[in-house]
Amino acid sequence: MSFRGTNASSGMGVAEHSKSTYMELQRKKVHRYVIFKIDEKKKEVVVEKTGSPSESYEDFTSSLPENDCRYAVYDYDFVTSENCQKSKIFFIAWSPAVSRIRAKMLYATSKDRFRRELNGIHYEIQATDPTEMELDVLKERAN
Repeated sequence: MSFRGTNASSGMGVAEHSKSTYMELQRKKVHRYVIFKIDEKKKEVVVEKTGSPSESYEDFTSSLPENDCRYAVYDYDFVTSENCQKSKIFFIAWSPAVSRIRAKMLYATSKDRFRRELNGIHYEIQATDPTEMELDVLKERAN
């Protein structure tokens, strides 16, 4: 078991695959979104699911579990009022109110360290229910 890059306070490492998958989203636009979960046995953040560029925001939100925490990055494409095509990367900390206390604590204490590993994030959203991360929220933040 490797402990590279672990932090004594949270004890969660970040799998290399998580970083490289994020880079594919950021630089190569291979993915529309990436959903990450904490693997408690390995004590690291791993990729749970990726979405292709053709997938919608609805596809993304329906991929998040209703009763468990996740981290996610979403590549949001939009057109500005000046008619310019833009893209912003959102980091979403999904922590539904109904999830286990232990899971909420684990995700809360590991979030900052994990997020620091992902360079180039424009915005962060903390969501405890789906209304806090509706597409309108992203639109508002990005403009």
